[in-house]
Amino acid sequence: MSLIPATILTGFLGSGKTTLLKRVLSEAHGQKIAVIENEFGEENIDSDILVSETNEQIVQMSNGCICCTIREDLRSTLQLLAAKRRKGLLDFERVVIETTGLADPGPVAQTFFMDDEIAETYLLDSILTLVDAKHAPRQLDERQEARRQVGFADQIFVSKTDLVAGDEAQALMHRLRHMNPRAPQKAVHFGEVAVSEVFDLRGFNLNAKLDIDPDFLKEDGHDHQHQGHDHDHEHGEHCDHPHHHHHDDDVKSFVFRSDRPFDPAKLEDFLGAVVNIYGPRMLRYKGVLNMKGTDRKVIFQGVHQLMGSDLGPAWAEGEARTSKMVFIGIDLPRDIFMQGLQQCLS
Repeated sequence: MSLIPATILTGFLGSGKTTLLKRVLSEAHGQKIAVIENEFGEENIDSDILVSETNEQIVQMSNGCICCTIREDLRSTLQLLAAKRRKGLLDFERVVIETTGLADPGPVAQTFFMDDEIAETYLLDSILTLVDAKHAPRQLDERQEARRQVGFADQIFVSKTDLVAGDEAQALMHRLRHMNPRAPQKAVHFGEVAVSEVFDLRGFNLNAKLDIDPDFLKEDGHDHQHQGHDHDHEHGEHCDHPHHHHHDDDVKSFVFRSDRPFDPAKLEDFLGAVVNIYGPRMLRYKGVLNMKGTDRKVIFQGVHQLMGSDLGPAWAEGEARTSKMVFIGIDLPRDIFMQGLQQCLS
């Protein structure tokens, strides 16, 4: 049987997660979805979708979907759903996990990689983060959980942009891009999002495409092609976005690039060492690498301490063999990473 795709939906309190979820569930897409909710959610999926309010952990909804509250931990809930599906008691094609407003999606994502039984049944597709444009600036300033959720995202939906001035929304999106240049951003109104923008995004697939917002990398008019250089470092001196200076968020991203191939043993040692030390502060990291000794791209990615890599397609004839890596984390020592990676080149 093929793996069941799972999506993690996270976001600030009041950002519209439930609205988005209801919209996705009620859209006539012909898919049967199991929704797993953290029981202490700020607002449960409204009972108009639910057939009955019971003390059952799993409730069938009128639209054929299933809603399930987490009683023990996510692992046992996922196992319970999978077991019932195998026995033909439940019918669903994918899972959406709605986390509470303050949850850290990291451990939720790790569940899919650390537990063999879960990994054999489910495939983590992506982490979606909803950001409330009206309250985000304050929430990002005050709450690290909010900043972490941005750093983890594969896709960011910004809600309530109609409640703020255009330049405020722009400033917010600029700030979010600094924290996470990997995740595309989209303004959404009242959860109106096409299902194609929510499911099968393959944010955790090891694929040869490294999505870093290209505008982010060139927006300050500098050439970012040269060795081990990135955007964040210079932003300040030559910045034409004065509003940005006071946001020195602890969640930041930086990009490493090089045209020289990596020495596999050195790189493995270095990445092993930094993950050991900084793992809890490394939210998401990903790279497409040019490795000495192979004509194929090497793709690697990680969440916290968990790191995986794979051989990708061959470098095309005439294609520039450039390694590109993006790191998103909390107060990561950029210089240590950049110098260390530089020393891993052969």
